[in-house]
Order: sequence, then C-alpha cells, then structure tokens
Amino acid sequence: MNNEVQQRLRTYPLHVQQRLEELRSLIFSLATELNLGDVDECLKWGEPSYSVKSGTPIRMDWKPKNPQYYALYFNCRTKLVDTFRELYCDTLEFQANRAIILPLNKPLPHHVIRQCLTLALTYQRCKHLPLLGA
Repeated sequence: MNNEVQQRLRTYPLHVQQRLEELRSLIFSLATELNLGDVDECLKWGEPSYSVKSGTPIRMDWKPKNPQYYALYFNCRTKLVDTFRELYCDTLEFQANRAIILPLNKPLPHHVIRQCLTLALTYQRCKHLPLLGA
C-alpha cells in the first residue's frame, strides 16, 4: 500500500477504514481479474485515488460533515455516474454527476459496486458504447 494512502486511511474512524479498505481490495482484485495491469495508488485532493491505463481515476473518501456516509468519486466529465444512475437508481444514492454515496449502516452492495468499478476501470474501452456496454 502506498505510504501516503496508508497514513490517510489511518486518520478515518476504524469502521470507515474497514469500508474503504474493502473498496480498495475490490479495486485491486478487479484489476487483477480483468488483466488491467498495475493500479496506480496515490492521494488526489487528499483522498485515496486508484487508476489503471484503461480506465478513469476512482477516488474514495469519508467526510466528518456527513459522518453516516462514505463515497466513491468519479471524473464528472465521464458518463459513469449518469450510467450508474440509469442502471442502479433503485440500489444506489448519487451526488450530482460525480459520486456514489454509500451508507455506513448498510452492507456494501457488492454485485452493483463491482459492476460500477469495472466500468470505471475499463472506461477508455467502453466510453463509446450505449450505457458503457453494461
């Protein structure tokens, strides 16, 4: 794990750390499973960020001003969040065209988040397809 990211994760409450580490593990697992190459892990705007060559960056964070939620952030210039909203409006909460908002008091919807992360990690390959090929 990148030292800066590790230090940043340690600043979150323990229950938040666990949720963010769950997302991190899922990103690395998908990148391996899909043969996407190395995952670049760093801090962007003080938030853990993950990217591969075939995708668009994925950031994650928790904010004390909204303590019951954590979030996955995506480039607002992509079609990702609009596509996620079209596909999963009954399962996920969104913030404008930039984030999936996840409640800490509910289990992670693994299947849905897995699909969203896959689309972000392969965005350069599928951005021209209707609903990103989902």
